[in-house]
Amino acid sequence: MSTALVPPASAQQGDAPVAAAPASKATRTTAYQAAFFAQYAPRTALDIARQVPGFALDLGDQDTRGFAGAAGNVVINGARPSSKAESLETTLARIPANRVVRVEVGPGDLYGSEYSTKSQVLNVILSAAGGIDGNITASARRLYTGKVVPDGSVSALIRKGSSSINLSAGFANALNHEEGTDTLRDADTGELLEFRRKHNSYHDFNPYVSGSWALEKSSNEAYRLNARWSPGQFDLKQRNHVTPTGSPERDDDLIQDFDNPVFELGGDVTQPLAGGAVKLVGLATRRKRDWLERYRLRTEGGEDVLGGSEQLQDAQRNETILRVNWTRSDLGGFSVETGIEGALNTLDHQVQLFRFGADGELDPVDLAVDQADVKEKRAEAFVRVGRQLSNSIRVDAGVNYEYSKISVRGDVDLDRDPLRFWKPSLTFDWKGGKGWHGQLSVRRTVAQLDFYDFISSAELSADRINGGNPNLVPQQTWEFRGTLEHPLLGEGLAKLDVGYDLVNDFQDRVLICDPLHPEDCFDAPGNLGTGKRYFARLTLDAPLAQIGLNGVRVKFDGTIQRTRVEDPISGEQRNWSDFFPDWQWNIDVRHDIGNFSYGFNIADRDRFTFFRTDEFDTNWNGGVYMTAFVEYRPRAGTTITLDLDNAIETPGLRERLIFDPHRGAADPFVIDEFRERNRHLNFGLTLRQSFGGGGSSSSGGGGAN
Repeated sequence: MSTALVPPASAQQGDAPVAAAPASKATRTTAYQAAFFAQYAPRTALDIARQVPGFALDLGDQDTRGFAGAAGNVVINGARPSSKAESLETTLARIPANRVVRVEVGPGDLYGSEYSTKSQVLNVILSAAGGIDGNITASARRLYTGKVVPDGSVSALIRKGSSSINLSAGFANALNHEEGTDTLRDADTGELLEFRRKHNSYHDFNPYVSGSWALEKSSNEAYRLNARWSPGQFDLKQRNHVTPTGSPERDDDLIQDFDNPVFELGGDVTQPLAGGAVKLVGLATRRKRDWLERYRLRTEGGEDVLGGSEQLQDAQRNETILRVNWTRSDLGGFSVETGIEGALNTLDHQVQLFRFGADGELDPVDLAVDQADVKEKRAEAFVRVGRQLSNSIRVDAGVNYEYSKISVRGDVDLDRDPLRFWKPSLTFDWKGGKGWHGQLSVRRTVAQLDFYDFISSAELSADRINGGNPNLVPQQTWEFRGTLEHPLLGEGLAKLDVGYDLVNDFQDRVLICDPLHPEDCFDAPGNLGTGKRYFARLTLDAPLAQIGLNGVRVKFDGTIQRTRVEDPISGEQRNWSDFFPDWQWNIDVRHDIGNFSYGFNIADRDRFTFFRTDEFDTNWNGGVYMTAFVEYRPRAGTTITLDLDNAIETPGLRERLIFDPHRGAADPFVIDEFRERNRHLNFGLTLRQSFGGGGSSSSGGGGAN
């Protein structure tokens, strides 16, 4: 198993209207014309978004059920894309850069209730000029083993009048090789128990075809349709030479063959109503899981099977969403938005676990919950009201009411009591003189239950079984946020974000035992109690022309945080599980010189731990992680990029303290397992070619304003 590394609508001047801007918007956004990004020679809207000063792309959460909760922090022509299966990165990557007239960064309340508590939302404004524009990308990456991995994509945007069609297809082909070792010792005596030499090959292959159509006549009259299909696949092959103390050496192997096809069809319609606009959104997403995982203990040379496990998972997860909302920018001096969203979510999931017997045959293993059909009927109503109190201060308040009814059938027959939650929010936004901007917000959020947590399954690469828990309760959080930002060295930005989270029914891992067989206990998801999180993040995005370094730009991001929750077994306060390091930082340096650009990125972070009832699983980097690139643009529309990944060969490190049978036992046997993985230096060569020119006439203009 790999150890994770840190790789690290508004109207357009001179064009047909695409979306109308509220009267106050001009004073509350920072606009960057297309010419501002010319020095970076962007090829797509994603390239532009990554170069907006002080802006950090938030991709949202594609796994969140429902439409509103999955929003990121980018809108296109003032409207959110009606898709969940396609990430914001992919959506932006298929928009040609010369179709972007300008981008605007403003507070989230300008773009609807889904964004109301966000301090920054990026509005990508596209040209309404007719024509065809597109990009072709081809790349090859050489791994440290000498393997060359090809990839490619093509996208095109076709505009005629108020209608546009966006088409894209690609391979999304990623392959990584890594090597490393595992060292297992008795945690009490330090005695070596086992040593493993491993070679892993990870292949993430997600070919896709996607398309969208839009007819945007005005801000209050628009029709959009989008579809995406991706027969996604992930494969892992591992060679594992094992040297146990006092036993014959072995040549084990692990394979993971995970098929994850996704199909999505969605769209929205906007029409004028009662001085505002009513918008209807429909979305249907179908995700399948067809997984095979096999770990075999084999004699040296691999001739005979000595043991191991095999697991099959077959799941179908469906989501159908219908959402309607009405907005009006001026109703008695207030902006108003109200609506309701309904969703039907289902999961049909089966797990089969087997052990290899002495004869190499597979014997079934009975899990507590290995088959379940889950159905959720979910509805959420909301209302949001905002008002400009003065030229510099705006207040927005809202409340959501969530209702969810979940039933489980299969090995467990359970009709959950309906879940009902009120989710209020309040935001103060301040736009001061000389570029100062601040925001304070508080809101209550409710996490969603992961249906896969209801069913038992095994992780063969970690040699453990996860119990299912259909009685989980979603955790609820009061989120307090503060933001303060100011221009830095002209076109740069300094930004400070602080926050505090107070969580009830905090979800982590608990010990679940079979009432009929108390000795059979499993680590499973569960609710602990109250959790707290404090954090501060500083962003400094600085062009250095004012100090004599023309074309040089430096960006720094640094975060410190503290998380606390009571451990369910020890009773002591500890950090939250998962990716919550106490500190992390990132520095990005870029230099543009005529037709050339080069730069590098370095990053590091503290350790983070998964606290389970039968182990502590800690991950960290073996040092600073670095990437670098050199780019050459021989002519307009052509870009050649050479990039280095893991430039200083930083390993990923992992330590597992494994408790047998579990931490709650009187005197558990503890194994200290240390893992080291390194994918070493690898480099890629990418050629990108733009074609068309329908939107190029709109690419002029000034810089930030």
